[in-house]
Amino acid sequence: MVSYPKHSTPGRIGTIITFSLAALAMIYLSYSLPRLLPGDFVTAMYSSSHVTLTAEQEAELRAYYTEEPGFGRYLLKLVRLDWGYSYAFLTPVSELFFGALPWTLLLLGTANVLSIFIGFVTGAEAAWRRDSRLEKGMVGGMTVLEGIPEISTGIILLVVFALNLQWFPAAGAETAYAEVSLLARLATISHHLALPLTTLILSYFPGNFLMTRNSMIMVIKAPFITTAKAKGLPPRRIRYAHAARNALLPLMTRFGLRFAFMITGALVVERIYSYPGLGTLLFNAIQARDLPVIQAVVLISSLIVLAIILGLEFIYRIIDPRIEHAH
Repeated sequence: MVSYPKHSTPGRIGTIITFSLAALAMIYLSYSLPRLLPGDFVTAMYSSSHVTLTAEQEAELRAYYTEEPGFGRYLLKLVRLDWGYSYAFLTPVSELFFGALPWTLLLLGTANVLSIFIGFVTGAEAAWRRDSRLEKGMVGGMTVLEGIPEISTGIILLVVFALNLQWFPAAGAETAYAEVSLLARLATISHHLALPLTTLILSYFPGNFLMTRNSMIMVIKAPFITTAKAKGLPPRRIRYAHAARNALLPLMTRFGLRFAFMITGALVVERIYSYPGLGTLLFNAIQARDLPVIQAVVLISSLIVLAIILGLEFIYRIIDPRIEHAH
């Protein structure tokens, strides 16, 4: 039996240094890239407005909103956790960000967990029953669903169940201006969440199913599965404790990246259902050329991506000690 080292300090330190340098690069890009957007806040806000500005007023506003603070000052404000004020909402950026973050976490977190669980179980069962009619039918159906973009799924669900049948709300995350009990509020939040959540699950689930099935098919051919069968272990234990565990790594990667890219992953669905998450916040900020909001959302999202990928590095080593040995 091969024993693997439990700790590899130099490798872990090198990984942390690499990710720290990537974080510094993300901080600089979050400062510089939004400033390359065409137009500015003054043009975005007043070009289609009924307010008429004199040339002097427009020049003063543009000088104020396009002032270059410098990267050093920007970095110093980040250290003080000062993200500035939104140009469009005249509200601290941190208040806007943390006001939208829970809605995105609720939507993306629930969709990811449910789609991963359902895809993992059904994919493992389908692989175990390879070449059966059920497995062939499931693979065909999931392949079709995988090819349907989430924007199409969202529009279909919106038109059918919200606009025609009126079973679910067409927009928002909860009933506005309603003073209700906690249970009633949870019920209305769940009611508003149903359609965007279903849209994301239908978009994520087929890929999770196909990935688990393909990984399982490769694993069940391995010699250790034959050995487990020869020992007379129960089929369920072989299927999940031995085969499925070794097929879990690709699914963990998919889960981490899906969750990491929570803004781009939910932006389309949040726009379809007017859901007040980070995707909607970023979209509105880009439209208004609201630089402080754009910078904060891009930076925090990038750092979340790096943190999740770093976390996956260590989770992999727990799931499969061979990765630690390779490092």
